Amino acid sequence: MAEIRTPHYHNSGGYPAIRVGAREFMCIGAAPPYDHPHIFLDMGGDNEIVCSYCSTLYRYSSELPSGSADPIDCVWAADAAHAL
Repeated sequence: MAEIRTPHYHNSGGYPAIRVGAREFMCIGAAPPYDHPHIFLDMGGDNEIVCSYCSTLYRYSSELPSGSADPIDCVWAADAAHAL
């Protein structure tokens, strides 16, 4: 299986905002199989962005490791059952 290099985040927990350690990432909405189309979001020089599908507010945090999130359960990792 190909390695995912772009972080993927979801908001299955319905959090009002998610802090992320990346300015460029994919939002998948909720965890599969309840996901929306996986869309690429790029904050550019901004520190926050809203997903146009699910309205999740993402806030960049330089304190988080690249690809991480707070809450941590918002990071989605592909496995054999959920390959992209």
